[in-house]
Amino acid sequence: MQQYAPTIQRALLFGLLIILMLLGFHILKYFIVPVLWAAIIAYMTWPIYLFIQRLFGAHRPSLNASIMILMIILVIGIPLTFAVFILQHEGRNLFFELQKQIFSGHLDVPDFIRELPIIGKEISRTLNEINTDPNSITQNVAIWIQGHMGYGRFVLSEISKNLVKLGFALLSLFFFYRDGPTILSQVSKAMEMVIGPRVHHYLDTISETTRAVVYGVGLTAVAQAILAGLSYFVAGVPNPMVLTIVTFLLALIPFGTPVAYSSVALWLFSQDQMVGAIGVMIWGVCIVSTSDNVIRPLVISGATKIPFLLIMFGVLGGLASFGLVGLFIGPVILAILLAIWREWLHETIEPEPMPKTTMIYDDLDEPKI
Repeated sequence: MQQYAPTIQRALLFGLLIILMLLGFHILKYFIVPVLWAAIIAYMTWPIYLFIQRLFGAHRPSLNASIMILMIILVIGIPLTFAVFILQHEGRNLFFELQKQIFSGHLDVPDFIRELPIIGKEISRTLNEINTDPNSITQNVAIWIQGHMGYGRFVLSEISKNLVKLGFALLSLFFFYRDGPTILSQVSKAMEMVIGPRVHHYLDTISETTRAVVYGVGLTAVAQAILAGLSYFVAGVPNPMVLTIVTFLLALIPFGTPVAYSSVALWLFSQDQMVGAIGVMIWGVCIVSTSDNVIRPLVISGATKIPFLLIMFGVLGGLASFGLVGLFIGPVILAILLAIWREWLHETIEPEPMPKTTMIYDDLDEPKI
């Protein structure tokens, strides 16, 4: 029995370790998303932190981290506050405009929409009902709201949870700034003990993919929203700021931007503003969508050598599985799997040696007598 004692002891120790890891995950699972957001923000803003560090001295990590947190709060908080007020103002105007349109009894859409094969007749019937009895739609909306009051409480609960997560993300971000090199060194050393020296290649892949997705998806979405918003302003679309923000959110999803500007163009068509509708559509196809097709593949696939189709699957699958943070997690996971796959192929498939006579540069290296 004594000869089996070490084996039993190791098995019990391994089982205890698994149980502790499961309990630790159960405790920390509520903080995974805030920590991930903090890690992404810390990584993308690390060059700015190094500048702050050089400015105030590397021997003051707490002060440098506090300055960075204050800067992030100001950079994000002030525009967000203004955006909330603008959205509130334009949202109220949009509601009154829709109410005015509904009760006018003159809602209409272009003839080509009415002649669509399947939905054309249904759209015409719905518009006729609204124009005949505008009060019916308001009553139906009121009944629907009363029947779905639970969603309102759910939304408020989600907002409060996200505010708490934001607080934890800022707290984690402070420690990432202050102790970032130490944390990264410990994580790298621990992973190297488990995986081996190849872990550094995987960490480089994570770094490049995160940078590429943030720049390729985030900056492209900002550029597209600004370009589309300019066309909304020029075309005289009401509440252009709301529509610009909606365009930005849709631009985070592959092929979401055409849905935004096409919807605006259709609305202009329905208001008999043919010139504005055609202008928005042409600008969207030629400028807005072109910027997506040029910037995103260059920044993402060029930086990481990952097929754009795989990046698109990572973005969509990550959003569906993990929410907004999945926008970055999805492509990173697929990039690591692709790196493992390529490394495995490189190790298992050895290239055939070429004949010695075909290597011209060997003759060049030989000393001439």
